[in-house]
Amino acid sequence: MKNNVKALREQHGLTQAQLGEKVGVSRQAINAIEKSKFDPSIWLAYDLAKFFNMSIETLFIFEESDRK
Repeated sequence: MKNNVKALREQHGLTQAQLGEKVGVSRQAINAIEKSKFDPSIWLAYDLAKFFNMSIETLFIFEESDRK
């Protein structure tokens, strides 16, 4: 799943650690989300979207895949 987390984080002038602190996860978790190595839980996706004042669908780009 692609996302806009890195671009938005940088626009807000935050480090990965600072963003992680604001949503209650580690810097490593934010790094993994930004690199699409980790799909966040729905609750973390919600917290990130709420922090950036947008919908989950705007922050995360869902694409058709074989993954179920």
